[in-house]
Amino acid sequence: MSLSAGTTALGGSVAAGYQSVRDLLERESHADPEYSFQLAVYRGGELVVDLHGGEGIAADSLMVPFSVSKNAIGFSIAVLVDRGLLDLDARVADYWPEFGSHGKQDVRVSELLSHQVGLPEAIPTLSDEEVAVAAVGAARLVDQLPWWRPGAAFGYHGVTIGVLASELVRRITGRTLQEFFDAEIRAPRSLDFYLGIGPELESRVVELQPVLPQAGAAEPIPFSRTPGQIGRAVFANVTIPRPPDEQAAHLKWQRSVGAPAVYATVSALGIAGLFAEAVAGVTGEPFVSPQTIARMAQTQVVGIDQVIGIGRSYGIVFQKPTPNLAFGGFRAFGHDGAGGALGFHDPATGISLGYTVRRTPPPGGADARALAVAALVQRIELSRA
Repeated sequence: MSLSAGTTALGGSVAAGYQSVRDLLERESHADPEYSFQLAVYRGGELVVDLHGGEGIAADSLMVPFSVSKNAIGFSIAVLVDRGLLDLDARVADYWPEFGSHGKQDVRVSELLSHQVGLPEAIPTLSDEEVAVAAVGAARLVDQLPWWRPGAAFGYHGVTIGVLASELVRRITGRTLQEFFDAEIRAPRSLDFYLGIGPELESRVVELQPVLPQAGAAEPIPFSRTPGQIGRAVFANVTIPRPPDEQAAHLKWQRSVGAPAVYATVSALGIAGLFAEAVAGVTGEPFVSPQTIARMAQTQVVGIDQVIGIGRSYGIVFQKPTPNLAFGGFRAFGHDGAGGALGFHDPATGISLGYTVRRTPPPGGADARALAVAALVQRIELSRA
């Protein structure tokens, strides 16, 4: 199977059998002139879709995908598990003794990394600087009583899972999660999935546009409009108004830091490539064993998320498909982002998909168009069986 250049307005290529994906995205582009996106799909280790379209978007453009960044956390943890350096069933305090304060002495690593520990924020809220220096932010988080008894409930630790995972990685390896991911995963595979970028990559960055209503977006909207009381407390200080020049400088600083939970800088090809390299191998052998992938993707919790107030399911770091986030079969795993981006792998079909978008319909979460593409690709693959 080989990629062949298409003749539509979209840039990029699709392999034989995937023309309907191009057709779908072309229809969406016609319906919404502001639609700017990238899409990459691997089948096993073979790139079968590589498309982009819209104003200012090139094949190698980079965007911040918000929580799609968490896939880097998931695979970093998977590498540590594969190497025997981390046991998901062990107590967090075995690796990080200070964590055991305030009734957290028996919390398992798997609970910490599946949003069950009850530390979705600090009181008062962590500053951007405390998130950027994970050891500082983590010290504040562990020095408080969890918001619920660990294991009694789950709720999205949207920013703090990155802080907590980073400190766990540092305790085990002596390196920050950003350093570990770059050295052990990103650089050896030359992936456009960066936890922190320097000035040399800024010319490729496309700034995201504000979330506004768009024509042609499918329902249902996959993200809650009204988080519960805990969610309002967690997200109260997410957006701080700044003058335009100050805001631009702040965003550039966030990209340079690359907080692992929210501020990676990626292309769609980088997202899809991360999954494909891990599970199938593109430039070499897969960098995670099938046994570890299955363990990371195993459902840990399912039900109403106490932070975002809607149905969700999580494995170890990774999201699992739910009716309102239907990106694959029951073994699929990945993560969406507040700005509409999406990345996942589905073992049932062998598909690894990466998607970025410059502006998404409100109120956030995976772009409905990305979920429509995921459903179409799943139908294509299942029809081959």
